[in-house]
Amino acid sequence: MLYRESGDFSTTYQQDGQTFPIKFDRYRYYAVMAIAFCIVPFLVNDYWVNAIFLPFLIYSIAAIGLNILTGYCGQVSLGTGGFMAVGAYACYKLMTGFPEINIFFHIILSGGITAAVCVLFGLPSLRIKGFYLAVATLAAQFFLVWMFNKVSWFYNYSASGQINAPERTIFGYAVTGPETLPWVAYIFCLAFTAASAIIARNITRGSTGRKWMAIRDMDIAAEIIGGDPLRAKLSAFAVSGFFVGISGALFFAVYLGAVEVGEVFGIVKSFLVLFMIIIGGLGSIFGSFAGAAFLVLLPVMLKLALADSVEVSTASDVASWIFFYITCAGAVLFVASWIQKMIGKGGHLMLLWGSVTIVAFFLMAFLKGGLGWPTDIVAHVQLMIIGLLIVIFLILEPHGLAQLWRVAKEKLRLWPFPH
Repeated sequence: MLYRESGDFSTTYQQDGQTFPIKFDRYRYYAVMAIAFCIVPFLVNDYWVNAIFLPFLIYSIAAIGLNILTGYCGQVSLGTGGFMAVGAYACYKLMTGFPEINIFFHIILSGGITAAVCVLFGLPSLRIKGFYLAVATLAAQFFLVWMFNKVSWFYNYSASGQINAPERTIFGYAVTGPETLPWVAYIFCLAFTAASAIIARNITRGSTGRKWMAIRDMDIAAEIIGGDPLRAKLSAFAVSGFFVGISGALFFAVYLGAVEVGEVFGIVKSFLVLFMIIIGGLGSIFGSFAGAAFLVLLPVMLKLALADSVEVSTASDVASWIFFYITCAGAVLFVASWIQKMIGKGGHLMLLWGSVTIVAFFLMAFLKGGLGWPTDIVAHVQLMIIGLLIVIFLILEPHGLAQLWRVAKEKLRLWPFPH
């Protein structure tokens, strides 16, 4: 049994309500945190930080915020990009208006300002829900982008309309500007991500999280048994806005350094974060991380596998042919599993063989040094893959990667025994 729950007994409510009540989960969390904080900073370089780690950490915070609002409370939002812009511009105004204050507090205050803005735009949720609320938040997205473009006070009357992050330091190390070391930016964002995940998990496991889920499942019944829809919905908008604002501030100050709101925080950003929680899993903190990791790694993998074209050794070429045959076999087994499922004879291996096919294809292309496709075609392929995956997950596994992880843990509880 690789995943074990037996032997973990709780004798108090405090033990039963802790963040990780199962000892195996607790030790796994400690191991991940130790690796992330103590080992990874010594191994990363500028490419790994800017291409993978910073986007993953920042998008994870944004996905956690949207997941609280949509996954836990059931309030559909299409304005995440605009709310990230609020956090970015609030951070810029605080950094330029109060340069003597540490940037850490600027980012926290940016989250608070974004929370207040989200509560303001969340007021329609008291009367409307579903598709109509999504349209209202979409209007907030367009309004916020328009406001930051047209009101020159927000970008300090700059002729270009662009905001640039001033250089700021923490403990003598630069965290913004061109002099920032990769490991410093990584540690700074990792601290916010870890804190956000811990806070979000504790909130969703407490009474506030249960109220959100009651509103999500049936708001009328929740109100009848004593729940307050006003407080529950607005608190979900506030907490979600706080996390989204922090992610927008980090995206501007630490990751990009310069922002033009229409290009960076447009409607595409809102849909990107929404796709993260759909693929990762609604109503799951782990799903926010899984979805963010998937959509951050996907463009990098596609570029390495499809766009780049380099010389490879004979051994790599032989290995690529091996993975080519595995790809073909996996595709055949995937189709066979799909047919088996259609005729009602199981088909539970369909996701497994589909995953094997995709992994083998990328390994084949990577070992061949890339297929040399034009980058514009690769960008279109990326959008097609994201759309296809969303359709597949909505049909086969609506709860996303988080549910697949739960199923894997169920299997590991009994492995190697079949029942």
